[in-house]
Amino acid sequence: MFRELTAFQGKKDHFELLCFKCKAKYEIDDYGKFYHCSKCGSLLEVVKTSNYSSGTKKRPEVWKYIDLIPLWDEKNIVSLSEGWTSLVECRNLAGILGLKSLYVKFEGLNPTGSFKDRGMTVGVSKAVEQGYKNTMCASTGNTSASLSAYSSRAGIRCIVLVPKGKIALGKIAQAIAYGAEIYQVEGNFDDSLRIASEICEKDNRILLLNSLNPFRLEGQKTVAFEITEQLGGKVPDYVVIPVGNGGNISAIWKGFRELFEDGVEGIAGKHSSEHLPKMVGIQAEGAAPIARAFKAGRKDIDPVRDPHTEASAINIGSPVSWIKSLAAIYDSGGSSDYVSDEEIFAAQKLLASKEGLFVEPASAAPIAYIWKLARAGKGDVYEDMKGLTVVSICTGNGLKDPNALLKGVTPDQLKTISADAKSLEKILA
Repeated sequence: MFRELTAFQGKKDHFELLCFKCKAKYEIDDYGKFYHCSKCGSLLEVVKTSNYSSGTKKRPEVWKYIDLIPLWDEKNIVSLSEGWTSLVECRNLAGILGLKSLYVKFEGLNPTGSFKDRGMTVGVSKAVEQGYKNTMCASTGNTSASLSAYSSRAGIRCIVLVPKGKIALGKIAQAIAYGAEIYQVEGNFDDSLRIASEICEKDNRILLLNSLNPFRLEGQKTVAFEITEQLGGKVPDYVVIPVGNGGNISAIWKGFRELFEDGVEGIAGKHSSEHLPKMVGIQAEGAAPIARAFKAGRKDIDPVRDPHTEASAINIGSPVSWIKSLAAIYDSGGSSDYVSDEEIFAAQKLLASKEGLFVEPASAAPIAYIWKLARAGKGDVYEDMKGLTVVSICTGNGLKDPNALLKGVTPDQLKTISADAKSLEKILA
């Protein structure tokens, strides 16, 4: 429970809303009346202009970093105690992959089973603060589950658009359970997001909460603070992340930059920019506009018109946050690549069988990438990784989408024994 709730007098003066590209400045609390820069059409970003301290208070997980989050009054917080997920040291897998140190940040332990909860607690809290009674998102699954949960917690209406036939049943079940209004779009995710954007731009009573919303990314950046705390104040050398719409990699890089620029209370000292992690963004081969742009040395993308991967969470051909994600990769000295669905599912099984971590397919893409490098046994990135600390962000729980793993598996394929111990003894002998 919180102690007495008070408005943060003057906190707003410590943040700005800027265009990510041309740096045009906007009134921060007007966000939702518009979603892009009116001058150049690019995405918007919340920027912290100076340090703010509200004093020490006990708050749930993500909100322990409230001084770095643009919410003006903590009575508006909508939380399910998200964040502070496990950072699991994977010694078995590190040995197989030839790495000195490998960790998995298991975001599948968040309340609705994915990293989206970090962003939604901030996005929906800001919706409450601004007086919204309606929220909307387009989704491949995890966003719909998360927004539905936090909207129901806040007592506001939630509208979800999903691409017909391209969303895991486990995720749509969550949105149904949380009471969202769900509409299937005869098209892909990009079509769904285009429709949602058009509706929200015309009707300012509905707040769009996809990753183009900069307040969502303010919650997602907290994973950088947690990783550093969990490593005893040490920043990892590499952070490897699955990339779909591109918001998460940019948010985590933003968190590490804030850690360097100003320090974070509770994390020892400031950190040298020379030792901030290299951000590595991994996509599925059939939906890899960001990875292909990076491999070609470009800073813009060619959208994939008909993306296809069974890792449904990253089945996005025209990522709305591509400009931010490519900036994170280039600015950090990182890299980007793609892996096949076959490599993703093999890595999913490897992570589960060797470390006891069952993640959804998209979450296994970073492990698939490192395994791909290990099998090749060469390359500058792999040679650099081998002696350093690598953190893989696994964004969602495996129970979100078990159908892909179970494809072709029937009860008849499982061994049956008679109801006595002797029959099993013979098998085990």
